Amino acid sequence: MNDVQEATSPATSLSGPATCVSKVELRVSCKALLDRDTLNKSDPCVIIMVQTNGQWTELDRTEVIKSNLHPVFAKVFTLDYYFEEVQKLRFEVYDIHGTHSIGTRDDDFLGGVECTLGQIVAQKKMVKPLLLKYGKYAGKSTITVHAEEISGNNGYVELSFCAKKLDDKDLFSKSDPFLEIYRINDDETEQLVHRTEVIKNNLNPVWEPFKVSLISLCSCDEERKLKCLVWDYDSRGKHDFIGEFYATFREMQKISSGNKVTWDCVNPKYKQKKRNYKNSGVVILSDLKLHRVYSFLDYIMGGCQIHFTVAIDFTASNGDPRNSCSLHYINPYQPNEYLKALIAVGEICQDYDSDKRFSALGFGARIPPNYEVSHDFAINFNPEDDECEEIQGVVEAYQNCLPKIQLYGPTNVSPIINRIAKLAAGDGNIKDASRYHILLILTDGVVTDMADTREAIVRASYQPLSIIIVGVGNADFTDMQILDGDDGVLRSPKGEPVLRDIVQFVPFRDFKTASPAALAKCVLAEVPKQVVEYYSHKAISPMCPLRESLTPILTPVATTPTE
Repeated sequence: MNDVQEATSPATSLSGPATCVSKVELRVSCKALLDRDTLNKSDPCVIIMVQTNGQWTELDRTEVIKSNLHPVFAKVFTLDYYFEEVQKLRFEVYDIHGTHSIGTRDDDFLGGVECTLGQIVAQKKMVKPLLLKYGKYAGKSTITVHAEEISGNNGYVELSFCAKKLDDKDLFSKSDPFLEIYRINDDETEQLVHRTEVIKNNLNPVWEPFKVSLISLCSCDEERKLKCLVWDYDSRGKHDFIGEFYATFREMQKISSGNKVTWDCVNPKYKQKKRNYKNSGVVILSDLKLHRVYSFLDYIMGGCQIHFTVAIDFTASNGDPRNSCSLHYINPYQPNEYLKALIAVGEICQDYDSDKRFSALGFGARIPPNYEVSHDFAINFNPEDDECEEIQGVVEAYQNCLPKIQLYGPTNVSPIINRIAKLAAGDGNIKDASRYHILLILTDGVVTDMADTREAIVRASYQPLSIIIVGVGNADFTDMQILDGDDGVLRSPKGEPVLRDIVQFVPFRDFKTASPAALAKCVLAEVPKQVVEYYSHKAISPMCPLRESLTPILTPVATTPTE
């Protein structure tokens, strides 16, 4: 494979069987890499690794870019993305000598970084310093990872380019042309969108058709400039410049049946020096196919924040927290079921909330200072700000509040559902896809206010909210299946059905011997579909909306995230 060719490979799963929300493309570039070579600059290659059962294994790797300390790799990593899992990734940069095999010497390693796929998609563009062994910085080296969704269910365009009468840059043969397309961002930086394969010894190349997401191509802006460069390939990395042209997605859409769109491929130096210079060939867009629907990742990458709230059952049926038999007993060596469920679900959700502050509420206890029963109180005892710093802050607030409260009852959950639904309704007045709520209710018993809870859930189904209920302990949770709605549509006491299914109930005992990740996967698997259903019903586009003029061509249909 040529150094500049874009290798393609099937999407690679990071886990076992699950519902794949979507496929994600990761594009990688580096800056200020260490120079390990004596005579030339380093020849970098990036390897992407995945952690499975605590072991790191190679998933894929980029092409090698010769003699370059600021490489922009054309290789695109395509990964299956699961919202409900922590998908741990590691990027390692190596200086490659001769073949594509990775050397074993320490001086071949230019740096690495670990992160989760959730962190990358939530940020869209992640920039991190590269680290050598033992956490030492690799000079000023950084790696940038761009994430874009690209799948049959996401907006994408398929483009076919060819060229005619390109300049011949070779003495004894014809040019070996390839085409690069860059998106020009708002800050005037350039992002490589696609690099074609090299066509050997041909001044009239026909490149292979390729697909690219609309977000990747033009940031959903049909007037955004695209800088297109044509090069004559050189195996040493010193490619000869043939010419360039600028295009927009609007221009590309002028293509119609039987018609083609053409651009003069211009070398600015020749244009200045040669009086009769016209071009160094022409580049032709011979075909364009377009499709558009919205998916979960459209909303997340458009900037939608997931706000996570946990509500904890402090009723007397849990047992005295000082007793080791209590469900609220704090064992210094083993977290209780409440903490296990909270951490498992919270660790997933925290990647999608930029401020990493989470609301933590309690119900069913007598609370200070007057020790009246409350079914909706902040476990940090600050009614003005019930948020805690990160999941660890929620854990600490929970542990600190236990000695200060008296477990009581009954098990009423409708007050907290109504509170979060009201909060979500306030967000809904913004009329954009900027915020979605997940309420995690941890309870040890059957809900006492079932009629009011059914009414609250029906009302909440009209808001940007999903409710997860985890049953802790060994109680009979049969009635809780009614709230889940999997056995039939949940209705209010007056018979009004929910607008959409927003509740997922799971008994923790089903996962006692499983990993925390298995619990999180089960309870969060429905969330992406619920997010899409809400915004679809409201006809709300992601916060990277398509231009109105694109609408007739790109039908904005929301879709459930199944492949």
